[in-house]
Amino acid sequence: MKKILLIEDNQEIRENTAEILSLANYQVFEAENGKVGVELARQEKPDLIICDIMMPQLDGYGVLHMLSKNPDTSSIPFVFLTAKSEKEDFRKGMNLGADDYLTKPFDDLELLDAVEMRLKKSEILRQDFQKTVQGLEQFVEEARGFEELNHLISDKRRVTLFKKKNNLFLEGSYPNSLFFLNKGKVKGYKSNEEGREYITNLYKDGDFIGYLDLLEDSTYRESAMALEDSEVYVVPKEDFFALLHQNRDVANKFIKILSDNLADREDRLLKLAYNSVRKRVAEALILVEKQYQQEVDGKTEIIISREDLASIVGASKETVIRTLADFKDEKLIDTRGSKIILLNLEKLSRMRN
Repeated sequence: MKKILLIEDNQEIRENTAEILSLANYQVFEAENGKVGVELARQEKPDLIICDIMMPQLDGYGVLHMLSKNPDTSSIPFVFLTAKSEKEDFRKGMNLGADDYLTKPFDDLELLDAVEMRLKKSEILRQDFQKTVQGLEQFVEEARGFEELNHLISDKRRVTLFKKKNNLFLEGSYPNSLFFLNKGKVKGYKSNEEGREYITNLYKDGDFIGYLDLLEDSTYRESAMALEDSEVYVVPKEDFFALLHQNRDVANKFIKILSDNLADREDRLLKLAYNSVRKRVAEALILVEKQYQQEVDGKTEIIISREDLASIVGASKETVIRTLADFKDEKLIDTRGSKIILLNLEKLSRMRN
């Protein structure tokens, strides 16, 4: 049963509205003012909030503002109840992140239609979409279908083929697009003054690339290069921000998609600072296996140049080659040219520092 929080200071309107919702098989929590409503929202985590605007102690705008600052309540669909229909009131509410308005007086069908639509939209945006161009388009189409985000899909968005060793973008340049890797392999890397590289990330099918700098409106802090011929879906900057700015639920969903690899990235940087070379090489092999593994005759096989592996480890190519030779002697791996066959993933993952 879906839970709805109803915040309304007028007792008659609150009780009548709650009765309609209860008869429609919703579980209703009632709050007589904004302060009580905020507490109930934090406790009950409702599926939808219906809130009056003009209330004593804390008005509807204040309720929405407070709930939007809390990660546990920020994505709950929010519908305003108001007797005012001036354009300024609608604009203020939408700027704060409201999803819809119901203008008093409203009839039963108007109320239930609005509730059903908001709950349906919220459910769709919580779904997981395949990390492919088709999955991205499906998500975009669902979002556009609810909120008429007419600029989300643009004829300027296209799949571009980046040849091996071609850069998607360079460190220090200014971002004007978001990149979605449809097929292929891409590395993110930084270079020092001597031209030595450190690989900051490995991207696989379904990953977004270059979004942090786009969000912060700053120049790229790293470069991105195709490790093999790769199909990249280029999302124009204006479309990306239309997605984020025009709908709170869509923004929350997209940010969740984009943040998938942040924790892993921070963990890698910490290990780089404190782990031994042997352990870092073992972890680099596991990272590449996780991103790009393929099985050949029942054995896990990865293909990566020694230069790129050294860039992940943060050590010289010679040091990495010596460590790989040690691993080979210890029967942890085998090598065939640029291919590395991982013979004992468990021991590699438990490598002592």
